[in-house]
Amino acid sequence: MTTDIWSWVHDTHRQLAESGRHRLADALAEIAGHAVDGRNEQLDAMFPEALASARALELPWVEVFLRHWRLQNLLNKRHQGEAAMAEAVSLLEFAHREETAACPQSVCAVQDFTICHANIDGPGYVPERLAVLEEALQRVEPARACFDCLSREYADTLEDDGRPADALTHLDRAETRIAAAGERVSLSFAHSRASALHRLGRHQDALDVYDTAERAHVAAGNRPDDDDRRKLAVGRALQFAALGRTGPALEQLPDAEEADRYPDIRHRWSAAVELLVAAGEFDNDAALGARLASWAGELDTAGSHRPCLDLVLRAGRLALARGAREVALTLARTGERKLGQLRRTDGVAEQVAALRAAAEALPRPELPVPADELPQWLAEHRPDPETGADLLAAALALGERPDTVLVVNLAGALGSLGHTRAVTELAWTQLESDPGHAYLTGMLGQLLIDAEDGEGVDRLATRLTAAGEPSDAHWLRARWAAAQGRWEEVGEQCAAVLAHSPEALNTRRLAAAAATRRGEHAEAQRLYEELLAHALDPAEAGPDDAHRTVQEPDLWHLVTAATANRDWAAVRAAGARIGIEFDTDSGPVEEEWQLIELRVPRANGTTTDLPALRTGPATARVLPVLGEDLDLNHGDIVVFSPAVLGDRPEPGSAEAEDWRPVFEFLTLLDPAGYTTYWIDGGRPDEEDWYALRDALRAAGHAVWVYSGDQYRITDPGGDEDGLPGIYAAIGVPPTSTAARADALLTELTAHLAHPLAWPALAEAAGADTARHRRIVDAYDL
Repeated sequence: MTTDIWSWVHDTHRQLAESGRHRLADALAEIAGHAVDGRNEQLDAMFPEALASARALELPWVEVFLRHWRLQNLLNKRHQGEAAMAEAVSLLEFAHREETAACPQSVCAVQDFTICHANIDGPGYVPERLAVLEEALQRVEPARACFDCLSREYADTLEDDGRPADALTHLDRAETRIAAAGERVSLSFAHSRASALHRLGRHQDALDVYDTAERAHVAAGNRPDDDDRRKLAVGRALQFAALGRTGPALEQLPDAEEADRYPDIRHRWSAAVELLVAAGEFDNDAALGARLASWAGELDTAGSHRPCLDLVLRAGRLALARGAREVALTLARTGERKLGQLRRTDGVAEQVAALRAAAEALPRPELPVPADELPQWLAEHRPDPETGADLLAAALALGERPDTVLVVNLAGALGSLGHTRAVTELAWTQLESDPGHAYLTGMLGQLLIDAEDGEGVDRLATRLTAAGEPSDAHWLRARWAAAQGRWEEVGEQCAAVLAHSPEALNTRRLAAAAATRRGEHAEAQRLYEELLAHALDPAEAGPDDAHRTVQEPDLWHLVTAATANRDWAAVRAAGARIGIEFDTDSGPVEEEWQLIELRVPRANGTTTDLPALRTGPATARVLPVLGEDLDLNHGDIVVFSPAVLGDRPEPGSAEAEDWRPVFEFLTLLDPAGYTTYWIDGGRPDEEDWYALRDALRAAGHAVWVYSGDQYRITDPGGDEDGLPGIYAAIGVPPTSTAARADALLTELTAHLAHPLAWPALAEAAGADTARHRRIVDAYDL
């Protein structure tokens, strides 16, 4: 009998938690949610540690689960193609080993493999996709959720082969088999069915499919989540637009900003918008073109060649309708490059050729001024970027060799319109004609860094070295390493720059920031102090020397580094230059300034803001009692970065009244040594609770309540509304013991009408835990 995946997850989570592997347990419980909801940063932060733990503990099933859900995120939420291929192939092999073949998640590696090929070139990989899906479907029971997923992938493959009617037939058969097994198809099944119907021109039937599926989903006791809502809305918008019902289409269409945030709705969103533009109900402007171009650029970088080409063609048709000649030509060139990366080009090759021909047929604009005066004219008149691009291209067409100033301006226009790859290619080409142009070289370097083009960075740096500009080459490599978070390399490259250019201030700033990231605060302090020594005195600096003077942020960073080093004399000296007045003239800075929030990382990759008391220019004392998902606790003194995160509210506004500045946590300076335990149970009345809390604090313990008024627990007396509960953390100081805390809590709570439980503390104290287990069971805590 096949193991149910979510029952296995539940059991494995419990086993990991009971064995003290709480971080891996949390990752197992949370990674699927991060993947499906597009919480990419949290997933990326959580995954490496979780995978390493699973491998260290020799848990191959857990490894399959973690890798599958990360791939689902990479493929469905970030639409990676070739960028994810190596992992998709590796997981498919790993999931079919002897030790993993029985894992309930192993068959999902087949889905990952086929989605990855679909992203690269769906039509081009139809035979391979159908073969691997047919094999998998033969060994999966229709009652399993995997059968639903794989059946949808099979239908999508048939669609990519131009067989939407066959796809619909396959979905019908699959749904019949799923129903015969006593299960329901997923809500996602409706999207596959609607897609096939859309290609068949049966748009009302597609709308009916969405309505029927949503009603069944709700009738089964489910509620569409935000992801479901977005996909249903954009799917309906496309069908309404195809029917010419523009009013309902516009009502359903998600905002453009929502499509920016969620790449998995962009295909249907842009298809609906193209229809609405044709109907005169949506603005076909340069902003729309820039949005589609930037999306295509993301797909290009991810190696999703077919979706990229589809979007390029759509953007090209819209550019032609706007009369944007240079943009349409740029898209045609991108399309031609994409054709070279596809296995199957029938149908699309003709569309790319038609796009180029139509773009070339658009008239070139007449120049309002001579070509060499055009950049100045554009700066003064500021036409929209597409008009500017057409004028600059027309000016460049007049010259025998491209003028660098015109090329740089054209690059700026195309860059603002989302064509980053085209701008990079333009800059490379111009560099051959004008190899010594410093601005062009700097612009290209930043473009390569922004595009995460490591090969391009290396190529340009090598070129700079050969041209006798080693300092510029090392500076480029330093910035590239910083963008990639390789802080050791940043320090090495910056040191090489300073060997050639000792006066370089920005290099010291970057080197100091890298040292801070590495936790080498003494090195950071040294670099900031050197920066001060090499900088010009502001009183002596001229109007063009601002970049060579000390800035106030430099002094704040020096304060921070010196604080982390406990160099209090340096803290006071730099603080005095900023205008800070300290309560004492020497020794550690331990004052009471204001309440702030500290942004600190959790074990699962998320961040949280903790209330803290600021005790100096770069120090604060943590106030809450915290759990093991954070490496801090009550009373710890920490160092934070001096820049306020987020915007300050307007003075006098409602937000300003309760606003606290938020700072990024950097390092722990002085741990207070508290150990956290938890109490749970019926909430005492207000007088009893305050007496309990005050007595604990008087004994040196810390208390922090996490539950609110909404927290209720089961009433053993039978009241269906339950009882108000309390869930709080108790911090035991290093001057006490778990045994003392247990004895004190036992004494202080003996008279309460409803008992409180603290099983972990009782166990640590060596006390009898049976009473606490009875309370937990009786009150369902």
